[in-house]
Amino acid sequence: MDVDEEEWLDRAFAALGDPIRRALIARLSRSDATVNELAEPFSITKQAVSRHIQVLETAGLITRTRDGQRRPCHLDPAALERLTGWLDTYRLATERRHRQLDSVLHTMKEQQ
Repeated sequence: MDVDEEEWLDRAFAALGDPIRRALIARLSRSDATVNELAEPFSITKQAVSRHIQVLETAGLITRTRDGQRRPCHLDPAALERLTGWLDTYRLATERRHRQLDSVLHTMKEQQ
């Protein structure tokens, strides 16, 4: 893995380390939304929500566009796919080891 990929993973996982940012990602998974719409369920200021959005944007997990007066936020599915791919590498390796262990245990049980 190159340095850029490691840096991106660090930023992405750090961004997801906050429960408010995870809630924003969950909300954006349903549809695009403005800062005002994203701020509605939280008891924090819109400025605080904007800072959380900026962290997610810097991490490359969301994007923002301009639509007249609206500046909707969009979840970047490719970024989530990159994270999932990275996690799957380790999940698959772990599952493979568990299957091997199951096979050894099964063989040992049959030999008894």
